[in-house]
Amino acid sequence: MATPLDNLVQLLDLETIEVNTYRGQHPEEERQRTFGGQVAAQALMAAGRTVEHGRVHSLHSYFLRPGDPTTPILYEVDRIRDGRSFTTRRVVAIQHGRAIYNMQASFHADEVSLEHQFPMPDVPGPETIAPLLERVRSEWGDVDEWFKRTHPIDQRFIGELPWSPRRNREPRQQLWIRADGPLADDPLLHACVVTYASDMSLFDAILAPHEVRWDDGTFMGASLDHCMWFHRDLRADEWLLYDTDSPIAHGGRGLARGFLFNQRGELCVSMVQEGLVRVIDPTHPHGADS
Repeated sequence: MATPLDNLVQLLDLETIEVNTYRGQHPEEERQRTFGGQVAAQALMAAGRTVEHGRVHSLHSYFLRPGDPTTPILYEVDRIRDGRSFTTRRVVAIQHGRAIYNMQASFHADEVSLEHQFPMPDVPGPETIAPLLERVRSEWGDVDEWFKRTHPIDQRFIGELPWSPRRNREPRQQLWIRADGPLADDPLLHACVVTYASDMSLFDAILAPHEVRWDDGTFMGASLDHCMWFHRDLRADEWLLYDTDSPIAHGGRGLARGFLFNQRGELCVSMVQEGLVRVIDPTHPHGADS
């Protein structure tokens, strides 16, 4: 039987519709809207399919509309520039005739130049931390159906879980992540899987200091934009420390930053995301539209 990671790799194997046009499918699961990390990863794969040399070094993107998980997504790639060192692509994701997401991605042929980086935080290793399902069961007993399923990304949270009332309420979160199984030796695939995983928990750093719930009708959250810089080649099927924080939440928006280090202490990816953090007044006549 196919594993969840196999299914993710299949989602990233886009169908070619026409030159510069690709179609992406959805996982067979019930969602109200498409997971943003899926759209970003598929868009990056579409861009990379049109690049002949160099590896992705950055992407800058906006989530424009909620994705419909019942309808395939078309990815249209604009080949903006092919240079000797840098290649630039623009991707628009379309559903029902409207753009739901756009991305600009840049690819670079590596060079030897200046070198420095922040040190990796000193944290417990991933092997010392119990899998997520075990931790959720030990804290809450009965668990939601989502936690009972296996997932393509293994997450090992350092310290208290982000949903725990015992968390320290600092706008920071650290966890180890990796693909839950081996991946082929394709740098673009590894970058896309990391892009998918990066949107799974970055938002949590914004919410950590606050008492809000997604399911009580008083809070609405969504990713607004997502930017990533890939500094080094990396493997998504090896443990990566995901060090995240949130410098500010204000005016209905919150900002989160993330850094991915491999176990050798090398900084591989930096990212920034802004999210909608809207507190809803249920007595307001417009509700969530206010």
